[in-house]
This record gives sequence, C-alpha cells and structure tokens, in this order.
Amino acid sequence: MIDFNREVPYNKLPLLPPGIELETKTVLIKTISASRALAQLNGAIINLPNPRLFLDTIHLQEAKASSEIENIITTNDDLYQSLVAEKRFENPATKEVLSYKEALWLGIERLNARPFITTNLCVEIVQCIKKNSSGIRTIPGTTLSNTKGEVLYTPPSGENIIREKLANLEKFINQDESLDPLIKMALMHYQFEAIHPFADGNGRTGRILLLLYLKMTKLLDVPAIFLSEYIIKNKTDYYKKLRNVTENADWESYILYMLDMIETTAFNSLIRINEVIDLIEKTATNIKAELPKAYSKDLIEIIFKLPYTKRQFLIDAGLGTPKTVGNYLISLEEKGYLRSIKVGKEKLYLNHKLMEILEKH
Repeated sequence: MIDFNREVPYNKLPLLPPGIELETKTVLIKTISASRALAQLNGAIINLPNPRLFLDTIHLQEAKASSEIENIITTNDDLYQSLVAEKRFENPATKEVLSYKEALWLGIERLNARPFITTNLCVEIVQCIKKNSSGIRTIPGTTLSNTKGEVLYTPPSGENIIREKLANLEKFINQDESLDPLIKMALMHYQFEAIHPFADGNGRTGRILLLLYLKMTKLLDVPAIFLSEYIIKNKTDYYKKLRNVTENADWESYILYMLDMIETTAFNSLIRINEVIDLIEKTATNIKAELPKAYSKDLIEIIFKLPYTKRQFLIDAGLGTPKTVGNYLISLEEKGYLRSIKVGKEKLYLNHKLMEILEKH
C-alpha cells in the first residue's frame, strides 16, 4: 500500500531504483524498438556533412514545444525573426523560449566538460531558463493543482529533504548500471518531476535533462530530437502516467509511454532531417545551375542554418561586398528560393520551404 496523500508533502517519495521488477517482457520489447529508432537517428545525424547546421533550428523547435507544454506560446515567425533581426522583440513568451534554448546549450557545454548530471547542473539550467538566481525550494506550501483548483500532488517539502532526494537521483543517474539506459531515463524523469525541486521551471528543466541524458549515455551524440512535441500531443496521458506511478506504483505503463515517446520522436526527427537534406541538395543543385555567380557551399549553409537570414550574415561569411551579397539575395528572391520581409528597418529573407518542413510536423 502506497503511503500517499495528495494534500500532504510527499516526503516519503521512495528513492531510486524502485524495489520491483521493471524490465518486464513488454518493456524490454519496447526498449529494443526505441533503441533501434534512436540508433537510426544518431547514424543519420553523424553522417550529415555539417551536423551543426541543424542544431539551432532543431533546438529552437524543441524549446518552443517544451515551453508550449507550460502554456508559453510563441510563433515560429516571432521566434526566428527575434534571433536574426536587430529590432528588439519584447514578446515575453519568445524571450522564455530563447532562454530555454540557451539553457539547453549551457547543459551541453557542461556535459562536454564533465559528463555527469548533477544537482548543481540542474540549478544552473533553471537559473538560465528563468533568468534569475533561484535555487532549491526553501519555502513550504508548493502544490500542483488542476484548472479547478483541486490539489493533484504536493511535492516533498524542506530543503534538506529535497536535497537528499536529489542526491539519490544524482547517484542513480551517474552510478547505477543495473538497468537499460532508456528505462533508467524514464525513472530519472519521473523522480525529478516528483521531487519538483524548484519553485518554477521544473517541467522545462526536466525535459532538458532528458536530452542531456541521451547525450551523456551516447545514445544520441547530438541531442537533435523533438521530445516535447510528443508530450504536447499526448499531454493528458503524460500527466496521468506520472500520477499513476505516484498513486499506484504503475511503473510499466509510464515506462512504455516514455519509450514510445523516444521511438516516435526519433522516427519523426529522422523523417524531418531527411526532408531538410533533400531540400538542401535540390536547392544547391538548382542555385548552382540558375545563379552560378551567387552559388557557394557557404551560401547554402547560411540560408539553411535558420529559416531567416539577412545580408549581414553573408557579409560576415566573406561572400562579398554589401552590394554583391545584396544582389545575391535579390536574385534568390526573384527565383523563388527566398521571400523578403521588413522587420523594423531591416530586410530579412525567409527560406519558406525550410519553414514549411518545420511547421508540417
């Protein structure tokens, strides 16, 4: 019998790993197919001529989706224009999404320097997302409620207890090798969300940790996967499965949900990457034939790095004088490769076919 009351701080949250059989036949079968999908995606990313070319776009899409789960909504246009344009964007949602992307990059840098997921790293990530100096919750009274105001869960309370749970989680992530890494990833995610160590930003921090874990365990060399899109499409199920672990110790259904998330998103990411690669190759071939003076490998990379580009990017890449690169962009627009748009006093150029692929999935 689980000693749990929704309205009382869950200070008795069990430590990891749970003392039950997790690697059931059903779970292991699903683990194999999820691992295979992830390996295919990893192979496709490693074989890209320039894997970094996709990273900004992929991480921004993940940041946008992860923020959307918390009802922080922005548009692709606002998001990408705000990265490229000099005009200041005051949309708070766009700022939060960009902070998420920055926090993800910070996590990747920290992992490259020291391949461990720690409490300190979690604190750094949430501070980067929230743009403040918040740390572990110290004030009691945190509850998670539904839209009707009914309390669904009260996380552990008291800084010492929270730190104790986090220390166990840290040890489990970095030292326990008794489980398949993907099953471990599911457990790690549940436990972090159940500890709910911060006053705000737990969901987004938890989803960044998923991407960092895939990199740390070398399941995905470059964390180029859109996990949050799956959660948005299956949001009710996501929270239901988490609650069923807490209230009924139903680990199997939750682990299967997380494995399906990995498999589905790896498959979808692979499709999207292949579509973008095809578009890059066709665009390069056509520009080379139609606009040989403008064509260069660098030009193609610039117009595919993000959906929006501008003259300064071409100048910075040494592709010619302001007049020359301006003429390149005009020619590319005339031939239908780009569409210009005025943002403030600047002219930006949209790779509309790239944006269509991003918005289609």
